[in-house]
Amino acid sequence: MKILITGGTGLIGRHLIPRLLELGHSVTVVTRSPDKARRHLDARVELWKGLNERSNLEGIDAVINLAGEPIADKRWTEEQKQRLCNSRWQITQKLVDLFAASTPPPAVLISGSAAGYYGDLGEVVVTEEEPPHNEFTHKLCARWEQIACGAQSETTRVCLLRTGVVLAPKGGILGKMVPPFKLGLGGPIGNGRQYLAWIHIDDMVNGILWLLDNDLRGPFNLVSPYPVRNEQFAHALGHALHRPAVLRAPATAVRLLMGESSILVLGGQRALPKRLEDSGFAFRWYDLEEALADVLA
Repeated sequence: MKILITGGTGLIGRHLIPRLLELGHSVTVVTRSPDKARRHLDARVELWKGLNERSNLEGIDAVINLAGEPIADKRWTEEQKQRLCNSRWQITQKLVDLFAASTPPPAVLISGSAAGYYGDLGEVVVTEEEPPHNEFTHKLCARWEQIACGAQSETTRVCLLRTGVVLAPKGGILGKMVPPFKLGLGGPIGNGRQYLAWIHIDDMVNGILWLLDNDLRGPFNLVSPYPVRNEQFAHALGHALHRPAVLRAPATAVRLLMGESSILVLGGQRALPKRLEDSGFAFRWYDLEEALADVLA
């Protein structure tokens, strides 16, 4: 297939693109900085500088939309919240407009979202049917998904990736957590009881390939079948790094430091990949300690 990807230089894209090329697909990446992207991507990847000069997506078989400013990098001022929304909503709307202008349009749009769609639901077991808690992450993801679904038609199916915390070498949550843990400064956050829905990067990539190859549509929780509590995650990471993980970060200090965005680490989702498993997808990484050992190696 000829596949168009936005956000191709991000954490997921950097692992997905080599697999797509290995499988014989041709890949085009939309990027604001072609020179910078070229340094990170395989020479076989074609680069488009944005979408504004495109009038349609004819000749493209599938689109994988992974673009969006990292949600946890800055405090959530009103300006930053709008930036987070615009970085997702605007490019998704542009893609949907290009789908509508294409004859025929691409057969599939796989579009990003997050387990944050559900908001903080505490102990509730979260499948794709679970009603969300109405907070900022839900509003961000719900509108993002709503825009993406505008591409759905008799000729195009839309899949939505409600992604958990991705465990991968070099970047993502581990890029932030490993340095303090290596110094013996890691530990649970708050009371440590909040759930963390995680997924190994290999299962993330394989899940996207599964949705690409099978006649599926709608939302899918891209998470391991075994979410863990924050306390369990901290201890597993400490064990993988052969370091203690006992320095608990008090919730009040985290709220003071992060403001409203502290909900990302003080809240969580006990999310399960029900629709993905029901479709026949088989996960490789179930055990958190094994997944961390693999990624950190």
